[in-house]
Amino acid sequence: MNHAHSHAHDHHDHSHSRAKGVVGRERRLLFAFVLTAGMMLAEAAGGWWSGSLALLADAGHMLVDAAALLLALFAARMARRPADARRTYGYGRMEVLAGFVNALTQFVLVGLIAYEAIERLFKPVQILSGVMLGVAVIGLLVNLIVLRSLHDHAHDDVNIGAASLHVLGDLLGSVGAVLAALAVRWLSWNWADPALSLLVSLLILNSAWRLLRRSTHILLEGVPEGMDPHEVETALRGADASIRDVHHLHVWQLASGSRMATLHLELHDQDAGARVLAAVNRTLLDRFGIRHATVQIDPDSCPDGSPGCSAHHH
Repeated sequence: MNHAHSHAHDHHDHSHSRAKGVVGRERRLLFAFVLTAGMMLAEAAGGWWSGSLALLADAGHMLVDAAALLLALFAARMARRPADARRTYGYGRMEVLAGFVNALTQFVLVGLIAYEAIERLFKPVQILSGVMLGVAVIGLLVNLIVLRSLHDHAHDDVNIGAASLHVLGDLLGSVGAVLAALAVRWLSWNWADPALSLLVSLLILNSAWRLLRRSTHILLEGVPEGMDPHEVETALRGADASIRDVHHLHVWQLASGSRMATLHLELHDQDAGARVLAAVNRTLLDRFGIRHATVQIDPDSCPDGSPGCSAHHH
C-alpha cells in the first residue's frame, strides 16, 4: 500500500519575494485596522455626544469590520507559524474559529441597535446634527483611504479581498450617516437617524450571516465553495491511463484558501504507481488548487472491507 503527499516547493528567490509580499500585505492590513479602529472610537464618541443612533450603529458596523481586519491580520501572521507536534496542520484554523465567534456576537449587536432604533422612531430625541455631520464626513474619508489601500491588492489575495468587502460595507454606512445628518440638519427629519441605523444594522446582519455560514461550513469539513467533488473525481480518473478506480475521495479546507484532499486509487498496473501519483498531484494542484493531498494506492481492491468502499463517497 502506497501513500503520497503533495506539497508546493519554490526556489529561494521566489520564496523571498513571497515573504516580502506577505509582510507588505500585513502592513496594509495593520494600517487599515488602525484607521478603522480609530474611526470606530471617534464615531462612538460622536454618536454619544450628538445623540445620533446612526453614528453609534455605524460605529458598531466599524467594530465588526475592525474585528474582521484584525482577524485577517492575525490569520496572515498565524499562517506563517510552522506546524508543531501538537498541531500538525499548523494554526490556520484559528481564523475560522475566531470568525465563527465574531459572527455570533454580531447578531446580539444587531438586536440591540434595532431595539433602540424602533424606540426612537416612536420617541424621537434631539440630535446635534453639526457634530453628527462632521464625524460622518470624516468617517467617509477614512473609509475611502482604507478601501484604496486594500483594493489594489484585493484581486490576488483572498484574505485582503474579504477585508475589502467589509470596508466597502463601512463606506456605504458612512454615506448613509452623512445623508441622515443632512436630513436632520436641513429638513429636521429626526426620524432619518433611527431609520438609517436600521439600514446599517441590516448591513451588519448580512455580513455576520455570510461569515457565520462560511465559517460553519469550513468547521464541518465542507467541500470548498465552487468545487464539485464529482468534477474532481472525473479529472482524476483521466489523469493517467493506469487509473482503474477513484474512491474514498474527500475534499475540504483547513482555512480560507487552504484546500486538502484524501483519496484511494486502484490501478491497472501497480508498477505505474510513482507516475500515477505525480499525475494525480499535478492535476489536483493545477486544476483545483489543492496543495496538500494524501493518496492511497490499493493493492488490488480497497482493503477496508466496507460495503461502500468503491461507491465513490465524498
